Amino acid sequence: MTDVVRERDDAELILTRDALDKRKRADRRAAPAAAHGPALAIVAPTFKEAANIRPLLAKLDAALGEEPFEVIFVDDNSPDGTADLVREIAQTRPNLRCIQRIGRRGLASACIEGIMATAAPFVAVIDADMQHDERLLTDMLAAMKTGAYDVVVGSRYVQGGGMGDWSPARIRISEFASAIGRRILRADLTDPMSGFFMVRRAFFQAAVPHLSNEGFKILFDLFASSPTTPRFKELPYEFRSREHGESKLDAKVALDYVQLVLSKLTGGTIPPRFIFFAAVGLGGLILHMTVLWLANRLAGESFAAAQVSATAVAIIFNYTFNNAITYRDRRRLGWRFFTGLLSFGLICSIGAIGDVGVANALFHGHSTWWLAGAAGAMVGAVWNYAMSSAFTWKA
Repeated sequence: MTDVVRERDDAELILTRDALDKRKRADRRAAPAAAHGPALAIVAPTFKEAANIRPLLAKLDAALGEEPFEVIFVDDNSPDGTADLVREIAQTRPNLRCIQRIGRRGLASACIEGIMATAAPFVAVIDADMQHDERLLTDMLAAMKTGAYDVVVGSRYVQGGGMGDWSPARIRISEFASAIGRRILRADLTDPMSGFFMVRRAFFQAAVPHLSNEGFKILFDLFASSPTTPRFKELPYEFRSREHGESKLDAKVALDYVQLVLSKLTGGTIPPRFIFFAAVGLGGLILHMTVLWLANRLAGESFAAAQVSATAVAIIFNYTFNNAITYRDRRRLGWRFFTGLLSFGLICSIGAIGDVGVANALFHGHSTWWLAGAAGAMVGAVWNYAMSSAFTWKA
């Protein structure tokens, strides 16, 4: 009986050792993969997207199957608790992270922060609203792993792609913006406005110092700013309708794109915000000269009095339009609009002293009325931009 027990114990010990050996071998095989981490990171910028977080993760899991990946949500302090929800889910998902940004907004900067936060060699940017087809990610990753491309773009315009249920007017606007983008990029990229792409992180990291860090169209900025010509491939996908939440596409998106285009046309030497400030200032200058002519030439006011009137009208015009356009991301609303106008007026009053003084001196020095008025306005414009950026619309 004792021999039988001993033989059974020996057999169990052998089985136990075999099981342990198998487990150790499996652990050794898994160790290198775990040490290197996933090859793919997916960056999804969010603002008020709480309802889309779980559905998006489910779609990503289904699309990528056994492919290891991590997801980085970059949330601009959403009031609907998006960041809190991501952190809650991350308690049971080690491949999920949240970057919650306080006091700053913007899709381009969110993408940059998300991409730079990962060690994965390949990074995909995708909207959290599920309008991009996550099933394309496997084909994107396969193309990237060949080593032949720096960027793989999900395109709505190549054969097989589509705009979904967009209205004809919206499609025409998108096509027009894409056409402008292609002219500036001088690249045969059908969809430079796409927000769905995968990039080699090392390539992106080399381009980061040259990016504007502002605006909405990070792909366009990447192609326009990269110190080397991107090797790219486009894959078709059908743009989908949003199921939850609200669209972030508004006038600011269009303004950001125009700013970015103008900046790239100047070689990046002029800040995009200054370009809009200058454009508003040009409108203010035209209004200034019109009021000056009406008051001095038609109403018979003295040149100094007419210049004061023209300056006051131009200040109100410049503040209103800069608040709505140039500093739309910092615009002052409600009662803050009026306190901002007061701040802007006080700042400009100092410039106005120089404005009126320079213009009056030139006029009495036998300069023509329009040259004197323009010179005075330019003195005020330089002061206005510098001081209003620092105080009225400070970040």
